[in-house]
Amino acid sequence: MDATLLSFLLPLLIIAFLFYSAIRILNEYERGVILRLGRYIATKGPGLIILIPVLDKMIKVSLRVVALDVPHQDIITKDNVSVKVSAVIYFKVVDPSKSVLQIEDYLFATSQLSQTTLRSVCGSVELDQILSQRDEINNNIQTILDQQTDVWGIKVSGVELKHVDLPTEMQRAMAKQAEAERERRAKVINAEGEFQAAEKLTQAAEIISRNPEALTLRYLQTMREMAAAGQATIIPVPLDLLRLKK
Repeated sequence: MDATLLSFLLPLLIIAFLFYSAIRILNEYERGVILRLGRYIATKGPGLIILIPVLDKMIKVSLRVVALDVPHQDIITKDNVSVKVSAVIYFKVVDPSKSVLQIEDYLFATSQLSQTTLRSVCGSVELDQILSQRDEINNNIQTILDQQTDVWGIKVSGVELKHVDLPTEMQRAMAKQAEAERERRAKVINAEGEFQAAEKLTQAAEIISRNPEALTLRYLQTMREMAAAGQATIIPVPLDLLRLKK
């Protein structure tokens, strides 16, 4: 009885195992690279995939965008300043077969290439460019990475510098430079204000010299302001009013 049951269950187990080995389901963002006896035959998906058990092997590849964090890299800039720069790389697989057949581990390879490219690009420019021209540096790194990863079936969609860590001495020097720049701007603004005020006073003096009545009106306005303030002061009076007619 046990032998009969075993002889009945064994084929069922084998069939179930073969069925399980033959059926694969891929999500919308996944593709399957099919190898038959070690040879590439097709890229399939998404949906239901049927394989030949034992003969076929499927390697799943995600087509979603990957955000790869590039850790801090020690960099010496073109003007011999030591800094630490980190970045984030955005890329995705556009050709699943290449990402499997052309490179052993495209995630690791892209990470290493990103680090070396970051050091190379940032080391070829000065510190001021890294701080003020980030968009240009991001584009340069993206272009280099995109060209070199194209043979792996990878598309680099974006690069962003995250942090630029400066030495303490350099931070102090930049703080002093910024303070000096603010003082310079303040002095320039003050000088421009004095220059404009002098121009207005010159124009006012010319108008008064052409119209003596304007000076009298100014005296009267000053008297009214002083009376409103309630201050006991000497009131300026035009000399013409004190002059006696002979």
